[in-house]
Amino acid sequence: MKRSLGYVVSIVCCAVVSLAGVTSQQFIKNDQKKTGESMSADSGKAPFAAQKPHVVTSPFGDRNDPWYWLRDDTRSNPEMLAYLEAENAYFHAAMAPYKEIEETLYKEIVGRMKQDDESVPYRQNGYWYYSRFEEGKQQRIFARRKGTMDAPEEIILDGNERAKGHEFYMAVNFEVSPDGRWMAVAEDTVGRRQYMISIRDLATGEWVPQTLTNVEASLAWMNDNTTLLYLQKDLQTLLGNKVFRHRRDEAQSDDKLVYAEEDPSFYMGVERSLSGRYIFINVRSTVSSECRYLDPNDAEMKLTLTIPRERDHEYQIEDGGDRFYIRTNWKASNFRLVEVAPDNVADRSAWKDVVAHRDDAFVEYHQVFERFIAIAERSGGLAKVRYMGRGDGRDQLLTADDQAYTMGMSVNSEYTTDLLRYNYSSPTTPTSTYELNLATGERTLLKRQPVMGDFDPERYTAEFRWATARDGTKIPVTLLYRKGTKLDGTAPVYQYGYGSYGATMDPSFSLSAISLVDRGFVYAIAHIRGGQEMGRAWYENGKLLKKINTFTDFIDVTRFLVAEKVADPKRVFAIGGSAGGLLMGAIANMAPTDYKGIVAGVPFVDVVTTMLDESIPLTTNEFDEWGNPASSKELYDYMLSYSPYDQVKAQDYPAMLVTTGLWDSQVQYWEPAKWVARLRTLKTDSNPLLLHTDMSAGHGGKSGRFERIREVARDFAFVLWQAGVK
Repeated sequence: MKRSLGYVVSIVCCAVVSLAGVTSQQFIKNDQKKTGESMSADSGKAPFAAQKPHVVTSPFGDRNDPWYWLRDDTRSNPEMLAYLEAENAYFHAAMAPYKEIEETLYKEIVGRMKQDDESVPYRQNGYWYYSRFEEGKQQRIFARRKGTMDAPEEIILDGNERAKGHEFYMAVNFEVSPDGRWMAVAEDTVGRRQYMISIRDLATGEWVPQTLTNVEASLAWMNDNTTLLYLQKDLQTLLGNKVFRHRRDEAQSDDKLVYAEEDPSFYMGVERSLSGRYIFINVRSTVSSECRYLDPNDAEMKLTLTIPRERDHEYQIEDGGDRFYIRTNWKASNFRLVEVAPDNVADRSAWKDVVAHRDDAFVEYHQVFERFIAIAERSGGLAKVRYMGRGDGRDQLLTADDQAYTMGMSVNSEYTTDLLRYNYSSPTTPTSTYELNLATGERTLLKRQPVMGDFDPERYTAEFRWATARDGTKIPVTLLYRKGTKLDGTAPVYQYGYGSYGATMDPSFSLSAISLVDRGFVYAIAHIRGGQEMGRAWYENGKLLKKINTFTDFIDVTRFLVAEKVADPKRVFAIGGSAGGLLMGAIANMAPTDYKGIVAGVPFVDVVTTMLDESIPLTTNEFDEWGNPASSKELYDYMLSYSPYDQVKAQDYPAMLVTTGLWDSQVQYWEPAKWVARLRTLKTDSNPLLLHTDMSAGHGGKSGRFERIREVARDFAFVLWQAGVK
């Protein structure tokens, strides 16, 4: 639920097509900036939002925010909507000459897709489950077959049918009851992530009349096949803070409260263990965790607390029968894995190391099976998988020959198995799912992401380089380019970064990046501080009072690529979304001349005002990420020093495309709207500044697979306009 991951999937998809050299000056000069001027109804002129005095108060100083009026929690203010529509009209007018380019991009990327693709089936409780697409359709179809993949197909959810009548639709999660008859599915028809849960009788195909509303997508069935546990959201903050018990044929108003979380800095989730022995209720903040469990056979739903929460102690528990296996950072900054009997779980003197702490390796997560444990490990800046036998001495780290790659667990749905599934990908290798038989050592490739057309991985080169930051820190950088591209300072570069919440941006395959590198671009991923690519310290040194490192790392990677003649210094483009949009806003203020253009998706740019307002979704949960500006003058001043909205000044800025969604629940639409309004008033250049608001979507953009590709094509048509790529 952070200001993050929903946007990452689409933002790292890169595409580009040929375009004759065109400069921004040939399109429009933004030379009619008058303070307080009303927005223009002429789509050929940049709209200017009216300025209305508004004081934002804080314990450490008041600030005037003349565009605060653009905030409307109801999304119904006619003046606000008119401004967004005027910006959209201006965007469409600016991009009209490049519509053909956008369409070419779109068709090219779609042409690489296998439109009737199907996922790798996985087995659970006697059924094989999978999803598939049909030619030309936007949404997934979820299906299963009983006993064998040769059995008749049962469609359990057709997203295309469920999406009818909705501008936005997304099926986020489904869980099938232990007896295989009942399916509960969490769906969103607005984009606000206030999900609905519906229940379907898979024997008859009928939907239960009762629907649960304003809930999270996290849910778990009890063993009676009638009772469902789910999370209710707070209506204002949109945090899931209450676990309820729902009986299948009863109204939501009759549901019984199982657990309520009083601390608004914690998220919550509910899930069945892989073994099926427990249902875990997990709560976590940025810096601490707490776990309770119950027996799925217990009608009274007695909760047992495992390890009481403690600031700066994070842990996750997986069930291993007579043992719990705990990933913990107690006395282990990079985390370690310990085992303990469930009855002694809180007795740290009883913990026994399974994977000891290492300074050079980060334990990211783990899965426990009857006879082995699988561990996602990160070392040398790369994600890897390790497996260990339970009690037989086996310990094997899976690695690869590529310079840059990523590896992680696939769907492993059975506890009593000797088969471990994992995914492998690199910038030149489409995502590949392998199954490793730990009893025989045999490895089987189950599927490699199909790439249609004449794609050949031998045409491309991927590198893993190290840039030196201004404080001497070595920053990993992934590069992808086509063989034959001259690294002599003439290639345009498209640089992506994120750098928040400990989220890692791994060097994986991008279906659409091929279009970019085929036309001479170098695609670069800057693995900057604020993520966890290099371990926990990498994250700690990119948040709170060290947040500036995230921004300077990205700039220093850019300057490294220019110095190494990887990049044309006049054609470096930057892209980031959500918290990565904060990154874009910061570098635009700090180093505007280093970038020809910037694409900022759903950007978190009004940092101080948002973090002062606890009524805004996510604020309270993120004080330990950004800081609470109401608690400390030091934090207030530091956050203000980099807040993109507050630091806009009278200077030249790069060409900029800013996108948002009216129904965004993670970064409210008014942040990018206000930011663009201030930029229009203060910037001194004539470079394009475009804002596009999707009036029917949220944080992740459009919901259909083809619509998302159109968004990618749109973004990169803008880049090509500015790059003058032939």
